[in-house]
Amino acid sequence: MQRDFTIRKYLELCNAVKEGYTVVTVADYILEQPQRCVILRHDIDISANKALGIAKLEKDVGVSSTYYFRMIPGIFKPDIIEDIQSMGHEIGYHYEVLDKTKGNKKRAIRLFEKELEKFRKICDIKTIAMHGNPYTPWINCSLWDDIDFRDYGIIGEAYLSLDYSKIPYFTDTSRTWDGRYNIKDLVRIKNPYSRELGCTDDLIRIIQTKKLRSICINTHPKRWNDSFLPWLWELGSQSTKNLFKLCLKCNRQ
Repeated sequence: MQRDFTIRKYLELCNAVKEGYTVVTVADYILEQPQRCVILRHDIDISANKALGIAKLEKDVGVSSTYYFRMIPGIFKPDIIEDIQSMGHEIGYHYEVLDKTKGNKKRAIRLFEKELEKFRKICDIKTIAMHGNPYTPWINCSLWDDIDFRDYGIIGEAYLSLDYSKIPYFTDTSRTWDGRYNIKDLVRIKNPYSRELGCTDDLIRIIQTKKLRSICINTHPKRWNDSFLPWLWELGSQSTKNLFKLCLKCNRQ
């Protein structure tokens, strides 16, 4: 049986989207509104080095995507960020300032400004995407309930600026595609195809039908491993986390 969430499987996914659609970054979609496209993005939560590997693979395939980096030690690595941008990919800011300030919006917006400035010293930032920590009570994109992110030269927020009623959203959060463990990596419109998704091959089959006009795919590079031991570790650790997430979802209902 072929393993899922391997680099080889991700390459199959990239080839499938390239064959049937124009592949664009989040910023490109917002600026150009292309027809029949796949918006490809990545949340860099854990490993900057894994992001670099996926960026190189995508460059070799001939697609560009958006990489949302957190501002934490071990992830915010200017040399890697600059390398990925030089390959033609978009760099975005994966902000979590409400989590960091324990919900204090005044402190959070000041921190947002400081972190955004640090990013802009090394790369061009056009779009942002909230980080969703399932173990905190705050939703980071609620920062924009009373503030306009466009005042900071940002053209879009990945969760707020796309019309997901027209663009089905697929994410590998929790190492699944059906969203049953997702707590915060959610968009306003539920994906009608989620029940059809058991593995990456199922997503590839949906893409290959070419029935969908546009698609947004969000992945986390750390989940994808060809080497067996890292692959097994990711499987085991995420399975344990998913049990905790189910408990959290039950408690919050």
